[in-house]
Amino acid sequence: MASGELIVGGLESLADIIGVPTDALRLLISLFLGFPLALFHREILYGKNPTIQHYYFIICGLVLGFWNYEWSILHSIFTLLITYGIFSVFGNRSSSVVATFIFNMGYLLCGYYATATDDYDIKWTMPQCVLTLRLIGLSFNLADSTKPEDKLSDTQKTTMLHEKPSLLEMTAFVYFPGSFLIGPQFSMRRYLDYVNGKLMETKLDVTGLKVKPNSLMLGINRALIGIVYAAMYKIGTQYVSNEYLTSSEYDQLGIIKRCFFLGLWGRCTLYKYISCWLITEGVCIVFGITYNGKDEHGCEKWDGCANVNLLTFENATEFNHYIMSFNINTNYWCSEYIYKRLKFLGSKVYSQIVTLLFLAIWHGLHSGYYLCFFQEFIIMYLEKDLKPVLVKNETLQKLMKENFLFKLLIWSILKIYTFVFMGYSLIPFTLLSYSRYVKVYRSVYFIGHIIFLSYPLLAPFIKRLIRPHKKRSQTD
Repeated sequence: MASGELIVGGLESLADIIGVPTDALRLLISLFLGFPLALFHREILYGKNPTIQHYYFIICGLVLGFWNYEWSILHSIFTLLITYGIFSVFGNRSSSVVATFIFNMGYLLCGYYATATDDYDIKWTMPQCVLTLRLIGLSFNLADSTKPEDKLSDTQKTTMLHEKPSLLEMTAFVYFPGSFLIGPQFSMRRYLDYVNGKLMETKLDVTGLKVKPNSLMLGINRALIGIVYAAMYKIGTQYVSNEYLTSSEYDQLGIIKRCFFLGLWGRCTLYKYISCWLITEGVCIVFGITYNGKDEHGCEKWDGCANVNLLTFENATEFNHYIMSFNINTNYWCSEYIYKRLKFLGSKVYSQIVTLLFLAIWHGLHSGYYLCFFQEFIIMYLEKDLKPVLVKNETLQKLMKENFLFKLLIWSILKIYTFVFMGYSLIPFTLLSYSRYVKVYRSVYFIGHIIFLSYPLLAPFIKRLIRPHKKRSQTD
């Protein structure tokens, strides 16, 4: 038996023992392989000739990509070359942004259409969707250099590029082994500053060599936390899997238990993503590309590629906390390159709708994605509309400050609310097909749709009940 067949056979056996799909195990191993690659770079290549670093990143990324997707890796090479050609023809003009956007999004959607199934599959479109954002963002960074400086935001000033990157630089940026497979997103400017030794202050040791980033243990610790979340995901899905939600056993539970298990299922589902993001963040931290300046105490920050804020996530009492703490890089990318670029619409609501529609399309063609982001919109509408009224209610705020039991009660209600309805919102995103997610919604009587869709009609009456009443003056 050939060595390749032995590796594949061993991988399949290990996947059976662990109880995960072979493709998922291969991807997970690829994420961990980022650590020895990062260590080699730290010890041998850090601070050396940028060209050598570019070639190293390209080789590592292509090998990892080929191991996971074989010749389907050619899709990313093709889109990279075409995008480079677009930059060469159109330069830094806005027409380059339009052409890059249409080509990369169109190619990604064709990929989704050609490979679509009823399940969430690990296939070449996964790194392709990361690549799509990366190349579109790069086109914006180039176009920003043609704008007057007073028209640029602070972020645009730090990410814009005056010159088109070389094909070698673009290829290395795309295949950077710490982020090629599942992200995180970062700008070409950050990458170039990193390989050219400009990202952080250069320090030399006694031999005259550049001091390696003080990030090794922090990166390893971040990955260890990721392993903990992976274990919680694995344990949790033994009790509340996708199949369990659509089973007759789940239907026979009482409504309260159904809601509880729905929330637990949603939590475990999010842990799957969090675990992968923490591992890749750990790899990027070890590389040193996550350097983000110093805090007010002069301590180095390594959160430049953070994709999850665990403290905010675990203490969430409103859906906005999830948005602020989960998939941070993608949300930030959409904010900078979609939402803020839609000011010409003249409405934050319209800009938010278009941004969420873009996110749904970027994820795929399944109806579940569109329903999920529609639900995000209506839930956020409720929270943004209701929260200011609650904050202005002096009686309520006084009770929150002075009565611990009342504060604990409100906190408990909000935790239950976010716990249950985050799971509720994730149903279509995970189950994807209409027949599957409608079955689960029917099991819980469409409770979320009833609450959130009816809110715009009931809002005037609800606000009247909780809005503080103005005291009449003595002259009235």
